Amino acid sequence: MKLLATLFSLLGLTLCAKAAPLAVGAPAPDVSAVDQNGAPLVLKDVFAKGPTLVYFYPKADTPGCTKQACSLRDDWDALKTKGIQVLGVSGDKPEAQKKFEEKYKLPFTLVADPEGKVAAGFGVPVTMGFAKRMSFLVKDGKVAWTMPAASTTDHAKDVLKAFDALPK
Repeated sequence: MKLLATLFSLLGLTLCAKAAPLAVGAPAPDVSAVDQNGAPLVLKDVFAKGPTLVYFYPKADTPGCTKQACSLRDDWDALKTKGIQVLGVSGDKPEAQKKFEEKYKLPFTLVADPEGKVAAGFGVPVTMGFAKRMSFLVKDGKVAWTMPAASTTDHAKDVLKAFDALPK
């Protein structure tokens, strides 16, 4: 009985653990994952290529997450014109991310983070395997902007507005 109580206590701490999300000015984390194709992805290498939106969403192909992804897809030309790369991150496995990409014709990279390493690197809270909806704009290897409660339908517009307000 004592062992069972200890296990439940540890499980409760794990499920309710809160991380401190990275603040503006913090160095972007040096973490690795795999993309929707199962290919290795080193985020530091992506960040070196230019400004990058890293947005976290709870689960692929759910209503809010689909609206958010489609917002970015629908404004893809404007994001590309500004040179903004996009990484969508969730705790889904590569196969689920691939289906999500194909179903909605998403033109950007989806990151499979079932172990929560990318979320932990950014300090994104994860509850029962689902990351909180948050966004980070990384520029020059540092967090340049954050959105602690990322929008769904207007996400791309919010990102573009934030990017335009950044110092050049």
